[in-house]
Amino acid sequence: VSSFLLTSKQSSEEIIEQQKRTGVNTIQIVDRLIYGSYNDFKKALPAVSIFQVIHVKDKDSVKEAIEVAPKVDGLLLDSGNQALPVKQLGGTGRTHDWNISFNICRAVNVPVFLAGGLNYENIELAVKKVMPFGVDVCNGVRRNGKLDETKLSLFFSKIKNMQTT
Repeated sequence: VSSFLLTSKQSSEEIIEQQKRTGVNTIQIVDRLIYGSYNDFKKALPAVSIFQVIHVKDKDSVKEAIEVAPKVDGLLLDSGNQALPVKQLGGTGRTHDWNISFNICRAVNVPVFLAGGLNYENIELAVKKVMPFGVDVCNGVRRNGKLDETKLSLFFSKIKNMQTT
């Protein structure tokens, strides 16, 4: 079982401090790392996995993923936008261009998880188009901000049916 710290901090030093307070075994960086380096994590936290979120917008997202992938343990492709005055760093409920995500999956040698607007209605198509290592779902199984058991059940039924066909 993995315990995740989702952080929008952009400094390796601050993120390392967060991990030491929480004791998680996986860090998911939802914004770009600006201060420090990914190597700082390997030195300070050798047993902790590092996942970088790539906010898929255009072909530059492929370049970003290729550059970051050798430095981390995995990528998560989401539909945020770091360029807005108030950054969107996940949880938008929006899908992105899955063709770009497919290109990222094929271009890197680390596990890639797909997120962004996934739900029981589109999960089968998303997985077939992108072929990710795994998926990350949140808003797609919620109603009015709360977990919706029906949506969750439908989501996992679709996943299960994909595994048997």
